[in-house]
Amino acid sequence: MLINRIYDYKKFERVEDETGNRVYLTPTGAHPSVTTILDATENNEALVAWRERVGEKEAQRIKEEATGLGSLMHEHLEQYVQELPRPGGSNIVRKLASNMADQIINRGLVKLDEIWGIEEPLWFPNLYAGTTDLIAVYDGKPSICDYKTTKKMKSRDKIENYFCQGAAYSLAHNEVYGTDIRQIVIFMVSRDLQYETFVVESDEFDKYADRWIEKVDLFYRMNNQS
Repeated sequence: MLINRIYDYKKFERVEDETGNRVYLTPTGAHPSVTTILDATENNEALVAWRERVGEKEAQRIKEEATGLGSLMHEHLEQYVQELPRPGGSNIVRKLASNMADQIINRGLVKLDEIWGIEEPLWFPNLYAGTTDLIAVYDGKPSICDYKTTKKMKSRDKIENYFCQGAAYSLAHNEVYGTDIRQIVIFMVSRDLQYETFVVESDEFDKYADRWIEKVDLFYRMNNQS
C-alpha cells in the first residue's frame, strides 16, 4: 500500500483539563477535542436513560469492553497499513478484533489509492483539535477516513455525529494545509462481522460541515455563559 507523506503533520500532546475533558496542546494553544464538543452539544437523554436502566456498574463495564475491542482493532489496522506485524493472541477478544479488522481490510481498504497520514493529530487554529485514523485518497478522492466498531450494524441516520467528526477533521486539514478535502469515509464493522462503508461527499459534505460549525459555535457560547 502506497504511503505518500505529502504533508508535514505536527505532533502535539493530548491532556485532560481540570474538568476531565480532552484538550490538545496545539501550535495555536490548548483547544478542546472534537469528541468533547460533540459530547457537550449532543442530546444525551437516551444515553442517560440507558445507564439508569442497566445500572452504572454494568454501563461502565460495557463501555470499557467496547473501548478495548475498538482500540485493539485500530491497532490491527494501523499495523496493517504500515506493513508491520499485526497483534497476536488467541483469546476471544483478540480473535474478534482480528476478524473485524479483516473485514475492513478486505472490503474497505481495497479502495485506497494512497495514504497521506496515519493517526494524525489535526487542529483548526483557535477552535478545536483531534486525531483522525487515516488521511488518504479513497476511490480517487482525498478523504478523511475513520474506523468504527459497533455491537450491531447502524443505519446511516444513526451515525450523523461520525459524519460531523469527519467534517471537523476535513475543515481542520483544509485550513492548516491548504487542501480541499470534501469526502468522509467511515469503515464500520459489527461484532457479528457485518460491514458497511459510509461515504459523504458533495452537498452532503456541506451539510455536515455546516452542522459541525453550528456545534462549535454552540459549544463556545455554552462555555462563555458558564
